[in-house]
This record gives sequence, C-alpha cells and structure tokens, in this order.
Amino acid sequence: MAAARSRPAALQVMAGVSPVHPSASSPSPPSQLLALLLALLLAAAAAEQQVPLVLWSSSRDLWVPLENGHEGHITTDGQLAAYLDPALEKGPRNVLLFLQEELSVEDFTAYGGVFGNKQDSAFSHLESALELAPSSLVLPSVRWDAAGPLTSYLRQKLRASPLRVAPAALRELKLRDPLPALLLLRLPYTTTSGSMAPKEALIGNDEIIGQVMSTLRAEGVPYTAILTAERPSRLGSGGLRRHLLGEEEDSKAGPLPPVSYSDPEPRILFWARSFTVTYHHKRRDLTALTFGNPALNLSGSSWNSSSARLAMTYENVFGPFLTIKLILNNRLYPVSGRSWFTLDRLEIHVNHSAVVFNSSHIAAPSIYSFHCEYVSSERSKHSLLVSSLGSSAWHVTFQDFQVQAFNLSGGNFSYASDCASFFSPGIWMGLVSSLILLFVLTYGLHMILHLQTMDRFDDHKGSALSAPLTQ
Repeated sequence: MAAARSRPAALQVMAGVSPVHPSASSPSPPSQLLALLLALLLAAAAAEQQVPLVLWSSSRDLWVPLENGHEGHITTDGQLAAYLDPALEKGPRNVLLFLQEELSVEDFTAYGGVFGNKQDSAFSHLESALELAPSSLVLPSVRWDAAGPLTSYLRQKLRASPLRVAPAALRELKLRDPLPALLLLRLPYTTTSGSMAPKEALIGNDEIIGQVMSTLRAEGVPYTAILTAERPSRLGSGGLRRHLLGEEEDSKAGPLPPVSYSDPEPRILFWARSFTVTYHHKRRDLTALTFGNPALNLSGSSWNSSSARLAMTYENVFGPFLTIKLILNNRLYPVSGRSWFTLDRLEIHVNHSAVVFNSSHIAAPSIYSFHCEYVSSERSKHSLLVSSLGSSAWHVTFQDFQVQAFNLSGGNFSYASDCASFFSPGIWMGLVSSLILLFVLTYGLHMILHLQTMDRFDDHKGSALSAPLTQ
C-alpha cells in the first residue's frame, strides 16, 4: 500500500498481485484451462519481478498518494516517476541512493520484528529514520524494470554523475553547496549460505544507514534518501518454498574479502564468516562493517618481523568509537626448529576503557595461517578467548576464523593450520569400536583353531571295552 508519510509499520505490508482473469470468450473448456494456466504462470512471474522502494527526506510535504494506490498494487515506471519528480524538483538537491543487491518486501516481514520483539528487528535504524523524517513514502511493490534504471533516471533529472562513496567518507564531502549531488551507496544482501545470513547482512546494512543518517544530521545537510534493490531476493522470489531432495541452491554471493593491512605490502590478513560482539546480552553483528569495507579504520595497526597489531575501529557501536585489537607475536621455538606465531590476546577498547581476552591454543607455524571453526569467549564454543577478569559482560565470537600475520605471499592466505585435532571424538569412538570387534573376532578364531576331536568314545553305563592282543 502506497501512502505518503507512511509509518514504519508500512514495512510490514505484504505485497500482493492482482488476480488475472482468463478471457470469457474462450471457445472450449480445454482452451479455458490452458489460458488460466498461462495467466497463473504470468502472474507468478510478475510476482517475482518486484522490489520495495522506500523514500524519506528532510523536507516536508513532498509526496501525495496516487489515486489508484491500493493494497497489492504494483508501481509502474510512470507512477514511480510521478513520485520522484516532486522530491527532485522541490526537495533537497542532495540525493542518497542506498542500492542493495537483493531485497524483497518479505525481508521486512521475516526479519523486521513483525512476529517478535521490535528490538530484534533488522531495520531498527531505517524505521527510526522514517519516524524522524518530515516526509517519507513506502512502496512495497515496484516493478523490477522500473527500479532497475533508477540510477540513470536520477542522473538525468539531477544532471549530476553518481558518486559512489563509503559511509565514513561522507564527512569529507562538501554537500552544502547549491549544486546537486547524487551519492550512491551499495549494500550487500548476504555473506554466507546459512539460514541467518540474510538477517545478519541486513543488520549490517541497517548499521550503515544509521551511520549515514547520523552524519547528515550532525552536519545539518538537507537530503532525500532512497532505498531499493537491483533485483528481488531469494526470500521474496520463492526462497521459502519447498525444494526437491537433492536440489542445489544457487548461491550467487561469494564470501567477502578479508581485512588486509599493508605498509605498503600486505602484512596482516584477517577473515571470518561471521563476527559478532555482545555486551550485556545486546548483540551487534560487525561482519558487513569489517570485511569488504574499504572505509574500515585501521589506524593504530602496526607490523614488524616479530610482532603484529591489527586495530579495527567502528563508529557508533556501543559508544562513539569501538576498537578491536588483535595482538600477534612471532617466536622461534628451538624444540621444533621453526618459528611459530601466536594470537596472544584480543582487546576491546570503548568509552576510554579496555577489556582483554587472553587466547589459548591459537598458534600455527609462521609459514602457515591459522584457521578455526569457532574462536569465541563463550563456553558453548570451546572458549578459545578467556577474559583476564574471569567474568565479563563482553563476548566476542568469530565463525570460520582465519588469520595470518607473517610470511604472506602475494597477499593471499597460506596453507591453513586448523585448530581441530586429528583424533576427534568420532574417530576415537570408531577406533574403540573397531578394537572391540577385532578382539571378539580374534578370540573366536582362536577358539575355532584349538578345537580337537575325541580319540575314544566310552559308554559309562556299560562295561569298558577291551581289545585283547593276539599274535
């Protein structure tokens, strides 16, 4: 449902498709059935070609609802232009386009806290921006071919080339000039193939939107913001439908690149599939803000042949600034005759205080990288990070953790030394079971080989047999 000054609850509206009726002039029932099937297929195909579009601005009274706006209505290119033209002509000349790779209205209903606590919503910053904006508009269903050329349309209307920027670089731009500015911020949809990966990516994108909005409000810059997607997400195009057994999912999004510190050659590489920080049961996902983010602040990092320090600083995360530091050292161990690097500790710096986690069993030969399925301070995940205070309100969890700080070759990870031991519990169970079966088999063969036949047969009820010797 399209409505001017829509509340965040409008994000919860499920997109529908107007029914398609077959022609009444079909000559025969088989033809009617064929026409109905074709109409249903066309309707299903049209339903998958829709993306949501959200607009909000610092100016008032920019949008009015269309006359034919109704629930289930699909916005066409002409209607979308009727919505955008007043904002581009009367509104601010600074336009921000948040362009996500994939997004559907079902993402808002599935991950927007509709069926649970609002604090668990993956769009908290977006909802706050809509509440605070003097003008806002939510279009749940926009034709894909109408939203696709949106960048070209804005460039033509504003007569300004799109400038792709990072959230941290907004403060360096001068947006108070009367000249129009079209800023493009691309947001990913998912980073992993897990069931919670889309929500984690959406939370990271919502953090980016929150950072941008806070920067614009702090600078007092007038703006008009647009959030849409290049294509529908798999969740909206049948991601929740049933699949045949053995059917493989088409995973288009690859893993994000690792964090690389250079001086100027690559010296430290760090990557994780998931990176979360928890404080007093409040969990923040830093995956999208860390990996593949060229604006990540690495000031405070250092490297030499014997020690390395990777410092990652985030804005507006549990405070004005949050810094995560990885302290690594490289030592020669004469017993093994080779150098090993260790992750000695992990430090969290926030609000002029520091929390230190000492690491255990995080070590690898210097020519290798270190990999572990979980590196966490939580007991349920083996607690490779131990707080120096014994108990702490902070918790850090890395999934598929991998780091290398020495002997990098070509800026890529070397062969990984995994934290998993060779003799896992499953292997031990198999070995013990095999030994028991082998013992039983050996004992049985021993009994069979030592069987002897009787050399005489006596009848204890009768007289003993005697065989006289004769010559």
